[in-house]
Amino acid sequence: MRRSMGFLQGAQDTAEAEKESLSQYHADKSESGSGDSVGQDSESADVSKLIEEITQEFNDTSDKDNQEVQLTLKGNNEFTLDIPSSLIFEEGEYELTNPNAKRFITKVSKVLRTMTQEFDIEVAGHTGSNYQRSNGIPRDSWDVSALRSIAVVKEFIKNRIDPATLKVSAFGSYRPKSDNAFENRRVELRFVSTSQDSNRMAEDESFFDRIEE
Repeated sequence: MRRSMGFLQGAQDTAEAEKESLSQYHADKSESGSGDSVGQDSESADVSKLIEEITQEFNDTSDKDNQEVQLTLKGNNEFTLDIPSSLIFEEGEYELTNPNAKRFITKVSKVLRTMTQEFDIEVAGHTGSNYQRSNGIPRDSWDVSALRSIAVVKEFIKNRIDPATLKVSAFGSYRPKSDNAFENRRVELRFVSTSQDSNRMAEDESFFDRIEE
């Protein structure tokens, strides 16, 4: 940043330090070889397969007609679980009391804890429409979507998932996936392998180098 801004003392020193750090990274990577990357890809696939089995079990035990969790894979290092709100929360509620939902999160957590590869987990709440509930909390659909996300995150924490890997997002009704408000009431769990992301980020051209061009 110093080098990019061009007016802070020590800009040249910062540039040299960055070059040295990048050179060391590539040297370390050459020594380690490509085996680690292959192993990480394989483990990510194993995680997705196990969670797909858990998801199917959860869907089979659900008593909600035409509502089921959907698993979407995005490469070897990312996947998303799309959970209809009706499967884990009562209508208009935000406290996680459903025993099946708790068991589902427990099983997913057990899978993640057995893997050497770490995942960041983003929990995103969505509602079907934007509405005003009351003057108290929850006041509107923004609050409901946020509180539902927080409830799921707390359940992960109870199951010994590192809080530093968890993220809460809330979109209210502003990121619909269809024209059907009922289908838009959902909680999304996005799992991203941190080791895979960090490798790609380290290989990418520096953001600040692009600013200078």
